[in-house]
Amino acid sequence: MMTPLPRRLSTRTKTALAVERLASEASRRLGKGSGEMIGGKLALRVSPHALEEVGSGRPIACVSATNGKTTTTRLLARALGTLGPVKSNSGGANMAPGVLAALARPPYDAAAALEVDEIWLPKVARQVRPRVVALLNISRDQLDRSNETRRIAAIWRELGTELGDCTVVANVDDPLVTWAAMTWSKQVWVSVGQNWTADAMVCPQCARLLHRNESGWWSECGLARPEPIVAVTGPNEIMWFGHTIRASIGLPGRVNLGNAAMAAAAAREFGVPVEDALAAMTDLGDVQGRYQDVLLGSSGTRARMLLAKNPAGWVEMMELINSTPPRSLIVDFNSQTADGRDPSWIWDVPFERLAGRPVLVTGDRKEDMSVRLAYAGVRHTVHPSAEEAADAAGDSRLDVVANYTAFRDLLVRTTPAPRPPAAPLAPAPGGAW
Repeated sequence: MMTPLPRRLSTRTKTALAVERLASEASRRLGKGSGEMIGGKLALRVSPHALEEVGSGRPIACVSATNGKTTTTRLLARALGTLGPVKSNSGGANMAPGVLAALARPPYDAAAALEVDEIWLPKVARQVRPRVVALLNISRDQLDRSNETRRIAAIWRELGTELGDCTVVANVDDPLVTWAAMTWSKQVWVSVGQNWTADAMVCPQCARLLHRNESGWWSECGLARPEPIVAVTGPNEIMWFGHTIRASIGLPGRVNLGNAAMAAAAAREFGVPVEDALAAMTDLGDVQGRYQDVLLGSSGTRARMLLAKNPAGWVEMMELINSTPPRSLIVDFNSQTADGRDPSWIWDVPFERLAGRPVLVTGDRKEDMSVRLAYAGVRHTVHPSAEEAADAAGDSRLDVVANYTAFRDLLVRTTPAPRPPAAPLAPAPGGAW
């Protein structure tokens, strides 16, 4: 029997949620997708205030960024799950309709970890009134839709003045995020690093060139990097409110340890101890296919799936793939609507870092990528499909870096590879994991 809706919901919103369920179920049965977007869109047409009503009075955290918000949201949901049921838009539908779909199922008083598109964050947050908002980074993405990074920082900054008693967990290494977070009522400053700085070279406050050194960044107007109270300090190490803890999660690379630190800091505001938060993250092997191994090509090559959809994301993936012994790399590159139709950003990516490894290129815009790699001095070959590229590589293992639609389509065409047995974790001195 279906759990009854709370009395605080209006009749109109109850009707809207019924419409959402019917539409999303129909979409799934017809093979048109998860139904989160269509169900949420129709529900908001029936009741424009539905999101505000289903979000009212429940403990909510929102996560927003250009890169890493899907992974961080999943990690945060794991951490909050140590306290009880959690709602989350784990399918990546991160605008208002997708958020509504995540909150439209019982239990209606459950906590929520919500991924929110960086432009949609103000609209969603004003309605659901989150207890915590995690702001990870701001960089260029989808140049034909959202290319002005300072505009995003400005709307986040304005939002902070409106939300009242809301804590922001903010990455101090991104000047745009720091400036945006300074108007919020309470800040938890976290250092997760920033490999890509080209989108934050100018002070968002005075427009002068920012100064940087090993200890941080600062501007002549006085804006400067705050002192973090949480920081990634090593490959498996986090500085946590004045003491060092060991941290080992299921996802690879420094970037994901940074995502975990942000998620754990947000979960702390709900009363989750850091040891419990990190322990809940250890068995997460992939996030919507990211970091998953698939079988690719006629010989079943084991391929690790990596997503990079803008310059900042590419720099993070380069750090990850260069941290392991060199192996063949397939670059699968499209420029469909969901990717952004303007592919000129690839000229800002330091592809020179791929030199010395076999690179194979495919995708709708493989010719554009081939030209860029040629100028970077990276020897490569071009192939009609990722499957044919894998066969041409002739390796037992390789990496695939794809942008959004290429990644999505490749996941549909492949089979997950069997997972190797996990190595047991050892506790750090003092009993902390």
